[in-house]
Amino acid sequence: MARKFDVPDFYRSPIISVVKNFRRAEDPRKRDLAPSILDFGPVRFKIGRHFGFCFGVENAIEIAYKALTQHPNQRIFLLSEIIHNSHVNEDLQRRGVRFICETSGKQLIPFEELRPDDVVIVPAFGTTIEVEQALNKRGILPYQYNTTCPFVEKVWKKSSQISKENYSVIIHGKWNHEETRATFSHSKEESSVLVVRDLEEAEKLADVIRGNASTEFFYQHFGNRISEGFNPEIHLKKIGVVNQTTMLATETQAIATLLKKAIIDRYGEDQADEHFADTRDTLCYATKENQDATLSLIADGADLAIIVGGYNSSNTSHLVALCESSLPTYFISDAGEICSEEKIRHLDNVNKQLVETRHWLPKSKPTDIILTAGASCPDALLDEVLQKIVAWFPDSCSTETALIPYSPEAIDPSVQRI
Repeated sequence: MARKFDVPDFYRSPIISVVKNFRRAEDPRKRDLAPSILDFGPVRFKIGRHFGFCFGVENAIEIAYKALTQHPNQRIFLLSEIIHNSHVNEDLQRRGVRFICETSGKQLIPFEELRPDDVVIVPAFGTTIEVEQALNKRGILPYQYNTTCPFVEKVWKKSSQISKENYSVIIHGKWNHEETRATFSHSKEESSVLVVRDLEEAEKLADVIRGNASTEFFYQHFGNRISEGFNPEIHLKKIGVVNQTTMLATETQAIATLLKKAIIDRYGEDQADEHFADTRDTLCYATKENQDATLSLIADGADLAIIVGGYNSSNTSHLVALCESSLPTYFISDAGEICSEEKIRHLDNVNKQLVETRHWLPKSKPTDIILTAGASCPDALLDEVLQKIVAWFPDSCSTETALIPYSPEAIDPSVQRI
């Protein structure tokens, strides 16, 4: 049985959470990726099979709120945002939690201001060895309230394992992301480490591995994303690929395939296993499930897609990228970004700027809308989006018929068709 987490009720919802619970009961092995359809007559919402809070996020939220309950009279700090969702982080701040660093790593509160009796929470992305040492130096146990995602820790363990076999670690990730910084820090303790951002960068690295690009070329393109002393002529002879768990799983697999092919080109098929480590078991199941479910939504078709999540959420941005390639897509943080039937404010996923789009909602009826979310988005935010849009369709059936207990048997088939 899947573990149940004690997540505050205000993050759950009377509509979306019911859909998710029904699907879990109906399909416990998660084999059916077909969307759930909430049919309100003139507007229909297609809901992804997998979305919203994952295991790691629920675990992090449970631990953070437990710390607040258990230490009402102590100062409580987070190393940085616990997850990439402003609603969750702002609620913790309202309850007195203070952030030591920004997500970029910029210090907000000097470590010198911390006292041994302070409580410091490690966010879901984990933290670096350097930060651990800074906290220990001040008498603070950094892992008393550790919310590091188990799948991030799994990547660290795999990196450690292949390092002991003299493989260098190639991280597929965003260099400035907290998780990648943490994985880099832990990995460099035992191995030589390099970060690649995408398939395009991996192509350049493959050229170096094959011997088709110079050492100068390597340092020009990767010099600021390698561990100290990294020598491409030595440390690219044996490699293994791990990832920032929120990256596109298909891209990580493509990068691993590309680099393995480069290894084979250089050393021969019969030497591949000697020079390339098998790290396929490090891919985060939740990230892959959310991405697969989004692809299923796209295949099912719709007039537009609304993706809800934090604007600095890596996993959410990848869901947006998948949808953008097929249909009009709007990346919003909450229902407040939907200004009216005529105007929506959303994040331009390429330029990372908020933009406004007019005439975003089609006039045709019925209107089919894909509605899904990143792994750090509360179900309640999707409910607010759904109810705001449904209210604009006077001929639709009321959402009140969907405000029902968390019981699959109570679902009204006239509102929800699955």
